[in-house]
Amino acid sequence: MPTLVMKFGGTSVATLDRIKRAAKKVGVEVAKGYDVIVIVSAMSGKTNELVGWVNETSPLYDAREYDAVVSSGENVTAGLMALTLQEMEVPARSWQGWQVPVQTTSAHASARIEAIPADNIRAKFAAGDRVAVVAGFQGVSPEGRITTLGRGGSDTTAVAFAAAFEAERCDIYTDVDGVYTTDPRISDKARKLDKIAFEEMLELASLGAKVLQTRSVELAMRYKVKLRVLSSFEEQSDEAGTLVCDEEEIMESNVVSGVAYSRDEAKMTLISVADRPGIAAAIFGPLSEAGVNVDMIVQNISEEGRTDMTFSCPTDQVARAEAAMEQAKTNGDINFHDLVADENAAKISVVGIGMRSHAGVAAKMFEALSREGINIKVITTSEIKISVLIDRKYMELAVQALHDAFELEKAA
Repeated sequence: MPTLVMKFGGTSVATLDRIKRAAKKVGVEVAKGYDVIVIVSAMSGKTNELVGWVNETSPLYDAREYDAVVSSGENVTAGLMALTLQEMEVPARSWQGWQVPVQTTSAHASARIEAIPADNIRAKFAAGDRVAVVAGFQGVSPEGRITTLGRGGSDTTAVAFAAAFEAERCDIYTDVDGVYTTDPRISDKARKLDKIAFEEMLELASLGAKVLQTRSVELAMRYKVKLRVLSSFEEQSDEAGTLVCDEEEIMESNVVSGVAYSRDEAKMTLISVADRPGIAAAIFGPLSEAGVNVDMIVQNISEEGRTDMTFSCPTDQVARAEAAMEQAKTNGDINFHDLVADENAAKISVVGIGMRSHAGVAAKMFEALSREGINIKVITTSEIKISVLIDRKYMELAVQALHDAFELEKAA
């Protein structure tokens, strides 16, 4: 029988009633003839509660025990989902990560999946089970310890299972009914996309869109797993949601597919750094070692032999970045006059595979922002993306202005 993977996020399994609603959707697919692998998250709010308990018990916790605690939320949901399906007379069994086993690295709290042997679950399907309910977000290390994949890891679990079992499709059920051209809470003109290319979805996910976890899209693109994002609160149909697929499967699309934003960005500038070979490595090496996620980078020429280096990072990493730079200065690796941090910035990005073959996207973007009196602090580009850093107070205005400028409310 063909295999289908269905993933239900925390809001989709937040209560017993919602678990029953999700189970009915699984039952529909079983009736169509699929063997179904269901990946479940913890019930909404449960992981935060468990993390809070860990921090309260041991602020400098052992990461192995952290994983043992926070992975338990998914175990509860998996058991309840399996019981619900059994009550519906659908042959189902729950699986924890170590039982499959989902083999991961030993990096506790941020493990990566290395392999998912299919034999155990396939044997249960052959014996008459129709549904395997797997606890998402977790696996087992080579040492036999429970590991977790990082927040949002259930999406990655689902795509990895779809790849391992060569599933026909991977359906991600969440509290939104698909991928939109921008956040509908900011623009009432936001339009749901029927299809979006892997590359576009990867950019949108990495730039702040919360619909899918970035690593899950990377996996889907690598293994050509068809992803469908849809709502667990609406009636399902073959046309529901948004399909994330190969670019070749999209007949026609707008030049720009979406506008993404990241609210909590900081612009940091090292003033008067030596302009010499190796200076960039001397700056960004310590930042990397400190776990600072640097995004935009701009180098400006100042006085002769000196330069200013500007980069952006999340606001909650500013203190870490400052400490890393001061330590590098103390060590004599770099010398700078001052480090200026602007913590009131936001990043706005336009994304679209059509940008490869169309000129003028940057000009239209900058003109739209200029008309609204929005000053651009930093610009970066890639083949299918243009991002700018602006004052945070203009973030919503910028999103609306760009959505209107590229007429994203209109289908191609």
